[in-house]
Amino acid sequence: MASKKGIAVTAIILAAITGASFLLWIVPQDVETTFVVTDYENYLDGVKNIHEVLEESIDLEYQNLQTGKISPQDYIAVTEVTSSQVTTQISEFVTSKPSEEWQVSYINYMEAMKSFNSYIIETKVLANMIENESTEEKMNEVIERIQSLKSESGEFVKISDQSRPG
Repeated sequence: MASKKGIAVTAIILAAITGASFLLWIVPQDVETTFVVTDYENYLDGVKNIHEVLEESIDLEYQNLQTGKISPQDYIAVTEVTSSQVTTQISEFVTSKPSEEWQVSYINYMEAMKSFNSYIIETKVLANMIENESTEEKMNEVIERIQSLKSESGEFVKISDQSRPG
């Protein structure tokens, strides 16, 4: 029962974030869109908070996958929604055009999000391998990549924090 509750909570959180992100797509597509940010620090803090929620959510579901509390197919569904959210955040970074003093911090946080998205994709690969009963050796290789990408994402977050102005 706990796994269904966890999936429901995760789905609600991801649905709320998805709904907010899709508001950006309401803008007509034939206009070049620039995401205007005037408070660079608060915007970056907001993205960081969203990233932390997504990371906690996917980590919880990843643990559930590893312990068999959720099926690989359920996990794959969660990764697809989460990856979509991360892609939206990366798109916002690309169009935000921060001031020169914030560019290094923004670029590094965008790299953290890219690494996090790669991490999510690799966990999805592992879920497929579990479902298809791949060899333990092949799965261990993917697990190593997963751990490496998670560490890389964390390092980019640290670099971003260290390169914030003032």
